[in-house]
Amino acid sequence: MARRAGAVPAQDVADIGMAMWKKERPDIDCSGKAVTGRILRLAEVFMAAMNTNMSRFDVRYAHYAIVGTLRAAGKPYCMSPTELQNTLMITSGGVSNLLKKVEQMGYIRRRSDPGDGRGVIVELTRAGFALSEETMRAQAETERGLVAALSPSEQVVLAGLLRRLVLANG
Repeated sequence: MARRAGAVPAQDVADIGMAMWKKERPDIDCSGKAVTGRILRLAEVFMAAMNTNMSRFDVRYAHYAIVGTLRAAGKPYCMSPTELQNTLMITSGGVSNLLKKVEQMGYIRRRSDPGDGRGVIVELTRAGFALSEETMRAQAETERGLVAALSPSEQVVLAGLLRRLVLANG
């Protein structure tokens, strides 16, 4: 039987996985999968959608994230690599490699921190600022679309619950 457009199936991937676990290992409480499985699945779905969105601008979401974060930081549109790492929630090695790539693309430049000769500051270039002006609205639209299945009040509740999980585990 064909599913109606927009209809929600009775079971999702987490339900199916949990049923398999319950059948084969009824001795194990797998109830955490109801949340973690869905978060992991949504992370993949959301990242794919964001990369598809950013491909219109010839960048990946990770590149946009650096540019958008620097733009959102306000004038003078710069941050330390550590500040970026803490905002982007990726490893320091991941940030270093990402910064190198985005710098090669011409969207940022790294310079010495005038307040700390050993430190580095990452700043937007004119090209990076121009990219941010193009991409930030598109990104916000994509994010709103990804959560549009929830009412505004449901989005607030879910955001609060997810915040609580991040703070408890992160």
